[in-house]
Amino acid sequence: MKIRAIVNRSGGTLNGSGDEEARIVAAFETAGVDADVRMTESSGIFEAMKEAAAAPGLDALVAGGGDGTLSCAAGHLADTGRPLGILPLGTLNHLARDAGIPFGIEEAAAVIAAGHARAIDVAELNGRVFVNNSSVGLYPDMVRLRDAQQERTGRGKRLAMLSAGFASLRAFRRHRLWISAPGLETPIKTPLLFVGNNRYQVNLFGLGKRERLDEGELCLYAIRAGSRLHLLWAGIRGVFGRLDQQRDFITAYVSKAEIGSDRPMLTVSVDGETERMETPLRYRIRAKALKLIVPAEEAAG
Repeated sequence: MKIRAIVNRSGGTLNGSGDEEARIVAAFETAGVDADVRMTESSGIFEAMKEAAAAPGLDALVAGGGDGTLSCAAGHLADTGRPLGILPLGTLNHLARDAGIPFGIEEAAAVIAAGHARAIDVAELNGRVFVNNSSVGLYPDMVRLRDAQQERTGRGKRLAMLSAGFASLRAFRRHRLWISAPGLETPIKTPLLFVGNNRYQVNLFGLGKRERLDEGELCLYAIRAGSRLHLLWAGIRGVFGRLDQQRDFITAYVSKAEIGSDRPMLTVSVDGETERMETPLRYRIRAKALKLIVPAEEAAG
């Protein structure tokens, strides 16, 4: 098996000691994989993935990093038939978790070597592919504040995110949006609109697990919270598993959706990264567009 592995040097679990590349190369050698491992700065990930996705003679492209890195790889590989392998080197690794891929480098390399692939869905926002989720409102604000804190203070991602969460809650605001989707036309005022690639378990301040990655649908959750206190109370109930999907959320499962706003631009999170996008926001599902290398039992399921 011949692969190209593009590894983000800024992956959340890499320690920066300089021996990560040797460990990754050794893991693939042990697994019997002919691996061209390329450690890449974050600024060069897009071009490295683009080149690797089109390079001849490869059996798979492997992405090493967090979900933003995987999202970039998926954007280049969707509908090409070339499989994506994962080295889960991020902080949270949502896609790897939901696909049953082990987090250890050696274990993940063994999964890639076995080569069992299944077709999974990707989602798309205004032409940008994502593998997990996108949102408007509270979460993008938290990510933006988290990144600013990390840059200013050097805090770890989890601690910075906790602090950013409290700051965002203090600055509570609702967004006036319009949801247009098959079977749903409605204006909403919400502090958070969440759009997932397939169904997530309902959990306000943390992402629940997806049971399926190939159901061919987007899940839309808009939180019904008219005040900071209301949102905080929903969060407390969420900690104890007491959220009610009908009472606490506007919910829809659709193949596409358009999100309108009276603002020409909105800050949006896409797989944990934020950017400014023109409105309306146009989401769609691309069913089974990506071949993902997974453990044998996941491929069989």
